[in-house]
Amino acid sequence: MSGTRLLVLGGTTFVGRWVVTAAVERGWHVTTFTRGRAGWSHPGAEAVTGDRLRPADLASLAEGRWDAVVDTWAGAPRVVRDSARALAGCADRYVYVSSRAVYAPPTPAGLNEDWPTVEASADAEDVDYASNKRGGEIAVEEAFGDRAVLARAGLILGPYERPGQLPHWLLRAARGGEMLAPGPADQPFRYVDIRDLAAWLLDAAERGVPGPVNLVNPEGHATTRDLLESAVAVTGGLAELVWAEPEVIEAAGIDRWAALPGWIPPGPGLAGFIRTDVGRAMATGLRCRPVMETVADTWAWLTGSGEIPAFPPGIEPAEERTLIDAVRRSAP
Repeated sequence: MSGTRLLVLGGTTFVGRWVVTAAVERGWHVTTFTRGRAGWSHPGAEAVTGDRLRPADLASLAEGRWDAVVDTWAGAPRVVRDSARALAGCADRYVYVSSRAVYAPPTPAGLNEDWPTVEASADAEDVDYASNKRGGEIAVEEAFGDRAVLARAGLILGPYERPGQLPHWLLRAARGGEMLAPGPADQPFRYVDIRDLAAWLLDAAERGVPGPVNLVNPEGHATTRDLLESAVAVTGGLAELVWAEPEVIEAAGIDRWAALPGWIPPGPGLAGFIRTDVGRAMATGLRCRPVMETVADTWAWLTGSGEIPAFPPGIEPAEERTLIDAVRRSAP
């Protein structure tokens, strides 16, 4: 709806950047509230410099009037608490970008929004990611009640991604040679394209979607094979995928979060993150573009400036070679 007034707490990197971009394209009046340290800002948005850790800066925001607030904070929940309290009287809706990490393990196949969450407090200092996000949810619910939108996103991929999970696979595929591919190849790969997430967040901000919503692509949308074969294709087809069974990878004792970003090994403890129920997301308007589009657009971003951004290294070449050799030895 043209004329909608949106406040984005942040709005200079990845999720916030795409929310701002999509809202400006809709003709909304967008205000970003940042410390002014990032290099990017949208020319169509009003930029307000301030620090949400300073009560006086929050109080100045409360003098405005907002149809919706979008917040992506992942640190100490008390920061979300203070922001939500300050804005409760001047904003109609508060959209908090949370995470499926808030669910208490082990998560079952068919995980939906009713599954219990980790213990957390809105008053907490920085704890761990899951507790921080759940504490942030509690803070928003306490201040906004049924005007709170809790977007429990899964893996978020796409252009300008940080910390670089899809870029890891693209850059690895571009190097060519035998490339370790974590199996099972046809396991659902559950993620959400950042642009599809941003569109859903704005729709939810406009219409109101009270309570939590799991936001990843529906089962059947993409597999690990789809993602990695797309990465090989868009980078020139130089890499040869060598599929490794989960047992081989687990036996190697590597840090899978760093070495194989986005991969979730099958098993009862993590089943909910592979088989997540997204019925509520689809019913409230989530639409997911093809995996090839996400992969190709991310590669275009990475290579478009002529200078590849720096990302964590992922799996080391020697470590990858050792695992591939183990795969060869285990083959019948």
